[in-house]
Amino acid sequence: MDRVIARKRFRRTHLVGLLAIVLSAVLLWWLLPSVGGRSLTVMDQRLQVSPVVAGVFEDSVPVRARVAPLQSVYLDAVQGGRVEEVLVEDGAMVSAGQLILRLSNSDLQLSVMSSESTVMEQLNNMRDQELRLEQNRLAHKRNLVEIDYNITRLERDIRRQKELLAQGNVAKSSYEALEDELDYYRKKRVVTLESQASDEKLMVHQLAFFKDNAAAMEKNLAYARESLQALDVRSPVAGKLSGFDMTVGQSVDRGMRLGQIDDADRFKLVAEIDEFYLSRVDIDQAVQFERDGRDYSLRVSKVYPNVEGGRFQVDMQFTSEAPDDLRRGQTIQSKLTLGDASEALLIPNGSFFQDTGGQWIFVVSPDGESAVRRPVRLGRRNADYIEVLDGLQQGERVITSPYSGYRDMQQLVLDQPIEQ
Repeated sequence: MDRVIARKRFRRTHLVGLLAIVLSAVLLWWLLPSVGGRSLTVMDQRLQVSPVVAGVFEDSVPVRARVAPLQSVYLDAVQGGRVEEVLVEDGAMVSAGQLILRLSNSDLQLSVMSSESTVMEQLNNMRDQELRLEQNRLAHKRNLVEIDYNITRLERDIRRQKELLAQGNVAKSSYEALEDELDYYRKKRVVTLESQASDEKLMVHQLAFFKDNAAAMEKNLAYARESLQALDVRSPVAGKLSGFDMTVGQSVDRGMRLGQIDDADRFKLVAEIDEFYLSRVDIDQAVQFERDGRDYSLRVSKVYPNVEGGRFQVDMQFTSEAPDDLRRGQTIQSKLTLGDASEALLIPNGSFFQDTGGQWIFVVSPDGESAVRRPVRLGRRNADYIEVLDGLQQGERVITSPYSGYRDMQQLVLDQPIEQ
């Protein structure tokens, strides 16, 4: 007899098991490449493959330099004022001491005149003091002359009176009066000498003080006059005037940059270099460039340690004769030598370095069907090659094209094998 067979219902446990199997398969596909990491299949046409070769590494870096004057002197306004006359145009050749701009400043002129009046008054007062000291010195000398005269006269009279007193022809009181007067002048002479010595000592100190003050005041007066003369702006050196844009009636503040004067005949090269080379660039390193079939040599004369926008600046001076047709602002492609050439393992300098920082690289397998990520240690770089220190062997092939889409991958599977 037929019997009714009940339909089995799909249980929730079955659904959970199915989902677990699917998720495991996906996870296994994602995490199980042949080398133990993530892999990606790529087209070999997108990759640039280069061999690891042995050769001579030239430790140099290409530098794009700009021609600049060897020496530039900035022209600043020592005193502010109003532009009264412009005597030189921008771009003109000027000589040292040449007048190029005339300013006016009524407040400064009045201040200088007031300073001159004050200084002259103080100088006159000091000279009056010096005159009084000299008159006092002369008065002491006159007193001593008079005292010495009276002492000589009294000594002569006393000798005469003493003879007459012995003969009884002169009263004793008259003789004693002469002796008293002589004693007075002798004591007066001693006091006068002490006063003269004290006054002379004081006079020496006062004269020295007056002279020092007079020198300081005259210096201040000269400075005030120089400030007034600074309204006539002159070129400090000979050269080419640039950045000079002055018009009559324009107000100029003190310390304002008026322009600069450049060395018109001598030049240097100024270059900006990647901060990667900051620790390796130093003074006196050699620089070369070729122009019109002729080689020119320079040396690094100054390194600016400030880094802006990932680059730092260096100045380079010619060690040989410079080209005759150099002009300010021209750009020149040159080569900066960082060290001596040496034998090394080399790989081409490619864009991969920016993505990996030189810490790792994709190495193509011997069969050319895949590329595996491998840690490496790279050394110096130049425009063409990178020095290999560790992690690669001669004859191996590496991918040197950009890694922008492969940074998280451990293996690249090539759709077509790369032939040796």
